[in-house]
Amino acid sequence: MATREKNIWILLIFILSGLVVGGLLGELASNVDFLWWLSYGQEFGLSDPITLNLQVITITFGLMFKINIASIIGMTLAIFIYRKV
Repeated sequence: MATREKNIWILLIFILSGLVVGGLLGELASNVDFLWWLSYGQEFGLSDPITLNLQVITITFGLMFKINIASIIGMTLAIFIYRKV
């Protein structure tokens, strides 16, 4: 049972790293004329952060996702590499 949970965590790390690296490459590719399509994507989340003021401490919550074509390709490659390993 422990190895199955470990595999799920490793898979999540692979997927997140694929999303991050793919997103970074997509943003870098936005300045190149023939690779502009890699940066095409959607942004969603909380546009205005939520603030919780407890008089002693103030906590601000915010979450924004930006998914582009390169991050989807990176995630797909990460899953493919995970299955091969």
